[in-house]
Amino acid sequence: MIITPNTEELLLAAAYNNAAWCAAVCRDGGFTAQAWSSPRPTPLYYPDAVTLTRDTDTAALLGGIDTGAPHASVKDSFAVLDLAPDGFEVLFGAEWIHRPASAPAAAPAPALTWSRISGPAELEAWETAWDGEESTGLFHPGLLTGDARDARGAGATEKTEEIAFLAGRDAEGRILAGAAANRTGEVVGISNVFTAEGTPDDEAWAGALTLTASLWPGLALVGYESGDDLDTALRHGFTAIGPLRVWVHSG
Repeated sequence: MIITPNTEELLLAAAYNNAAWCAAVCRDGGFTAQAWSSPRPTPLYYPDAVTLTRDTDTAALLGGIDTGAPHASVKDSFAVLDLAPDGFEVLFGAEWIHRPASAPAAAPAPALTWSRISGPAELEAWETAWDGEESTGLFHPGLLTGDARDARGAGATEKTEEIAFLAGRDAEGRILAGAAANRTGEVVGISNVFTAEGTPDDEAWAGALTLTASLWPGLALVGYESGDDLDTALRHGFTAIGPLRVWVHSG
């Protein structure tokens, strides 16, 4: 893949957007010009650091996280680091994806009724549907109220409208599909896309894209996916723009 200046700008925006999302969910850590990192272990599924540039200093990056904690991990946003000498191994690889605001709808209109999660009880139900088991509070109510750490400086908070949990419900009100969205600058990140068993994956993408376009009209979308999920995203107007890797400490 040839990385053009425009693609590089999109990669930087996607990495920053994802780091801001991680910071908001984890409620910890700080930003430098090169990375976001948390000195304390992060929740399950979330990295301890996310790189923001291709030339991130490895020693400084690892010095900012607890590599002795179980499953300490680093999201190498540009797939350029070699952390094997530091006791890490690659957990998985994925592709950053981008969908321009001008992209046409790539699937039929969603069959479920889609809306934005609006309160703690709904958020708990959303997480239960997302995880398939009982909610653990990973997605805390602060993400709805604006009490979320922001990349713009110590003590700053995300504006409420910059984070949204999207839910697709059936006629009985059950959440059968969903996604999370967060805006940074001129892009909106799409993550945690899910469907309940028996619900087509295309339903989640069609519904999330439709609702996101109404919340943030005219903005491009970014995210990352792999495997079948990547194939589904590509069917819905996304383009793969570059690789990333997640490293996990093997100690």
